[in-house]
Amino acid sequence: MPKRVWFVVFLLAVGAAPGHAQTAEPLRLVQSVPLPGVQGRIDHFDVDVAGRRLFMSALGNNTLEVFDLRASKLVHTIRGLREPQGVTYAPESNRIFVANGDDGTCRMYDGSTFQLLNTVHLSSDADDTRYDPATRRVYVGYGDAPDAGLAVLDGTTGRLLETIRLPAHPESFQLAESGPQIYVNIPEAGNLVAVVDRNQRKIVARWTLGGAQDNFPMALDEADHRLLIGCRSPAEVLVLATRSGEIIARVPAVAHADDMWYDAARKRIYVSGGAGSITVVAQQDLTHYRAIAQVKTQAGGRTSCLAPRLDRFYLGVSAGMGRPAELRIYALQP
Repeated sequence: MPKRVWFVVFLLAVGAAPGHAQTAEPLRLVQSVPLPGVQGRIDHFDVDVAGRRLFMSALGNNTLEVFDLRASKLVHTIRGLREPQGVTYAPESNRIFVANGDDGTCRMYDGSTFQLLNTVHLSSDADDTRYDPATRRVYVGYGDAPDAGLAVLDGTTGRLLETIRLPAHPESFQLAESGPQIYVNIPEAGNLVAVVDRNQRKIVARWTLGGAQDNFPMALDEADHRLLIGCRSPAEVLVLATRSGEIIARVPAVAHADDMWYDAARKRIYVSGGAGSITVVAQQDLTHYRAIAQVKTQAGGRTSCLAPRLDRFYLGVSAGMGRPAELRIYALQP
């Protein structure tokens, strides 16, 4: 065989070999926005999809940072907060809710003027937040045992409507859309997952995690009846059946996981953690999941936000080692 023909055949064979197949990264970094004025730890995010804005809780800076996503730049800072943690945007009322860990308050701001409109005082450590568009209510996890729970606020006035008692401080929680369930991670109560009925305002099921500990982030695949739990010890993702609490799968993941998201269109899970990477897990079917990428980030890149309607994933990276804090923007790949 002539050398030229042999060389072409060799290249085709290598390219066709499964071990040499080229796979695109599931997340592609498209921009980093430096934040030289932000010091300390960065906490949670939320997105105003219609207005193309991103809200970032800068916990260590005691500020809420507002970004224009069209221009990819910081456009406003709300100051005077007390360790802001959870942030939720209510689009129907154009209200921003910010939970503060230091003084236990949840503060409501006008989404256009950023004027403070209402403050609700909870017992302590107001933390993660969620919005229910069907009822236009905001849920706030707060407190420590014996005074811990979920506060339910009116999404227009910010008024406290009711509270749901929990055995210890809640970390991430998820609201079902097709039923009354709220799934709550409570690591300080024996690494418990509590299922709350929001109509009865009480816990109706308690699930354990088979020895896994420090269950902080959570995501929900409601269509497939799967609850996704991020644990820190060991560092892994647990997949639970929402009808029974049975553990369906375990997948190793980034250490010190702090945020987790489910991408229904791509059947993927994104887990950001302080160890400096984003673990991407693919759902192969309802019982099989596997890690397909470890996207290297930066130590301190703990918290994140998935905006599937914008095809973007946002990561907050705290300042350190002579570099400023930054917002990293990733494009979701097919």
